[in-house]
Amino acid sequence: MTVLLLLPLLLPFAVPALATHAERRLAPVTALWVLTLTAVALAGGSLTALGALVLTGLLKLPVLAAYGELIHPLRTPWDAVAVPFAAASVGLLAVGAWTLTRSALRQAKALRAAHAEAGRRPAAGDLCVIDSPYPDAYALPGWPARVVVTTAMIRSLGPAEREVLFAHERAHNAGRHHYFLAVAELAAHCHPALRTVRASIRFAAERAADEAAAAAVGDRRLTARAIARAALAAGAHRPGRPVVTPAATTGPVPRRVAALLAGPRHRAHRAAPWIAVLLALCAATAAGASVASLVAFHHDVEVAQGEAAH
Repeated sequence: MTVLLLLPLLLPFAVPALATHAERRLAPVTALWVLTLTAVALAGGSLTALGALVLTGLLKLPVLAAYGELIHPLRTPWDAVAVPFAAASVGLLAVGAWTLTRSALRQAKALRAAHAEAGRRPAAGDLCVIDSPYPDAYALPGWPARVVVTTAMIRSLGPAEREVLFAHERAHNAGRHHYFLAVAELAAHCHPALRTVRASIRFAAERAADEAAAAAVGDRRLTARAIARAALAAGAHRPGRPVVTPAATTGPVPRRVAALLAGPRHRAHRAAPWIAVLLALCAATAAGASVASLVAFHHDVEVAQGEAAH
């Protein structure tokens, strides 16, 4: 059971390197799905393992053992450290819950403010123009979803470049990328190693929107130029947008521009299938180990209650 509980906690540390390769070698939409599903599985596995450690340690305490109707001591291969592990797990879960709650409240407040600001402006279809001296543009999820752009950003780009920018943000809304970003944010609070995966998911979402915009306007060089100019115009100014509002000016823009200028990938990279398989294997192993650890824990409890044999 010890190994089963440690696997979901250790496997996430092997994923950031794979995620970096995935975002570079997999098609953007494929990378977005593979990385997000992997993050969900690893986050769930780590939470399950921590929960099992907490329950095991609690049932080592006489008061809770009696409450759980244990007639025999709960036996585990790691009895000597069960209670310290449980205490550490409680601490980790508490810190994760605290940071997640703070982030959720902050993001919900920022999202309400963004919707309120957009609601006060007249919209032309899904386009909402906000009078601001700061160049900015982003995809605002909701019903209806909107593309929000400031007057300063409009003045910073030519007509063709503006169309690229609008196509990029519309691709975010059409692809429901805000769900992927929300899941990535949640996973990052479940395990510290998944913070790097969160960045890879955001990059994959931007690359997917870049490719959709290039296909919409039919000009990859124009798309690359528009993305670069929008990012330069935005500069260091980073308004307090919610993390679920993707924007063309975020992420490693030079890498995105280079990918656009390199041309579409007609043939997948040789390593791409293996990277996807390795990520899927990590996710499946974490999920399987979590389920197996819960089954083993349940059996140990039944043994301690006298309902099952060793």
